[in-house]
Amino acid sequence: MLRSGPTGARNAPALEQINAEVFTLTYGSIVRQLISDYEDIEEVNKQLEQMGYNMGIRLVDEFLAKAKISRCSSFRDTAEVVAKQALPMFLNVSANVTNWSPDQTECSLVLTDNPLADFVELPDEYRELRYCNVLAGVVRGALEMVNMDVECRWAADMLRGDDCYELRLKLKEHRDEKFPYKDDD
Repeated sequence: MLRSGPTGARNAPALEQINAEVFTLTYGSIVRQLISDYEDIEEVNKQLEQMGYNMGIRLVDEFLAKAKISRCSSFRDTAEVVAKQALPMFLNVSANVTNWSPDQTECSLVLTDNPLADFVELPDEYRELRYCNVLAGVVRGALEMVNMDVECRWAADMLRGDDCYELRLKLKEHRDEKFPYKDDD
């Protein structure tokens, strides 16, 4: 739900948007406060991922209501929807799905851009900080709500000197949908 100005609008379902710079700076303030509160970088990483997870389990309903997509038949289809529809809808950025494992249970989402990292430079003392870990949590939470238990971690991060932003997804389990009721025919 980011917008970088008048040119940031896109032909997507109408969603409330905030200015990208405001969002980026607000997120930076949250990360800074977590560092101050926890003082342990690994705990900050966990908190960011958990915050994202909580967002993801809520955002999936909005995405499914507004995207008007059909049911994904595989993990591969789901990864493509996340990369080409969900990320553009909420972050105004897309990703390429690459590096599939032979058994089709692991892939990478390589982001074309990462608005969370705009204006950010990590000092050496925070080199273990996974600054954008909230995105890993969002993806994990959203996919859990559509019955896919995934591990989601940063494989590459430009803030840490890599040449791209790469989220690595690993499908641990694809559960069947369960309904709390039985049809009485």
